Amino acid sequence: MRAVSVEEAVAMIPTGASVMIGGFMGVGTPERLLDEIVRQSKNGLTLICNDAATPGKGIGKLFDAALVSRLTATHIGLNPKVQQQMLAKQVSVDLIPQGTFVERIRAGGCGLGGVLTPTGVGTLVAEGKRQIEVEGKPFLLETAIRAQFALVHAFLADYLGNLSYALTARNFNPVMAMAADTVIVTAEHIVPVGVIAPDHVVTPAPLVDYLVTTPNG
Repeated sequence: MRAVSVEEAVAMIPTGASVMIGGFMGVGTPERLLDEIVRQSKNGLTLICNDAATPGKGIGKLFDAALVSRLTATHIGLNPKVQQQMLAKQVSVDLIPQGTFVERIRAGGCGLGGVLTPTGVGTLVAEGKRQIEVEGKPFLLETAIRAQFALVHAFLADYLGNLSYALTARNFNPVMAMAADTVIVTAEHIVPVGVIAPDHVVTPAPLVDYLVTTPNG
């Protein structure tokens, strides 16, 4: 793990990158990284996140700046800008049931090819997907999801990069930290090694590549 400024962290993300972003309606979202992505105008991004938040908040900032070309999420209902960009064909949107979404990411982090789920069988969700029968019941094969980058927000990070989360701000952050080639973290508090009890470490240090640590980061 290496400590970097927020400017350095975002500079590593190329135009058109695939990026997982933790959070649920802005809770547990790495806001400082998103603000810097907007400042550096990283466009053409493929986002993988639970939702599109709302205009001016969380991931919504990236749509305000028209930096996204593709979105994989579970819902966009509270962000009219995303809906407008989708209808104008400025953004391609792939909506996935939330349970399927997190399991596909978990599979990506665990080195699995995908998961079998009954969700979507017999609906439009099943179109173009392989269907497998298990003990007489049909399941869809949903392939694993990975990304080039994961942007994660924690409550506590220690100097090695071990992470702990606060309540519901944990949400998708830990599973995304396992399913990306490069993991960049912001934290509310950075503490000496040992402050986080071993059994409170949710994301272990070996998964973290960069920790934003500077006062401006």
